[in-house]
Amino acid sequence: MSRLDLFIDRMVSQRACLDAAITQTAAMTGPVFELGLGNGRTYHHLRERITDRNIFVFERAIASHPDSTPPEEQVILGDVNETLIQALTRFGPTASLIHADLGGHNREKNDAFARKVSPLVEPLLAPGGLMVASDRMYFEGLKEIPLPKGALEGRCFIYQR
Repeated sequence: MSRLDLFIDRMVSQRACLDAAITQTAAMTGPVFELGLGNGRTYHHLRERITDRNIFVFERAIASHPDSTPPEEQVILGDVNETLIQALTRFGPTASLIHADLGGHNREKNDAFARKVSPLVEPLLAPGGLMVASDRMYFEGLKEIPLPKGALEGRCFIYQR
């Protein structure tokens, strides 16, 4: 499979999982967390579909497309290993939806990072909240749920509290 095909599969799966998670958490009031902004495509997607909840973006430095840049008051800058701990103090376990596309192209590094960040993400989710991730995560109290129609196994993962 070509790298282009892999990328397309990941994007199609990511959109299907995000859309399903948005629908499943629509009745929740807690904030949405976007871990990693990058170009801002998924933030823009979330912003277009979620109009009644705040979307907070965790990023080291903003380098997104101008149309996909969140307002300053909804950006949490810094190392995610530190800002997630600070977010727990600020928000508590209230997040209705958390999305993470933090990995790079090295699977071993992605896995090591997922193992490190999983215990920082888990306590932020509200009961019934969902975590959508591009990489397998390692949670003690969250369960992996089946992917929605249109998502490909191994390209995206959804976890629920």
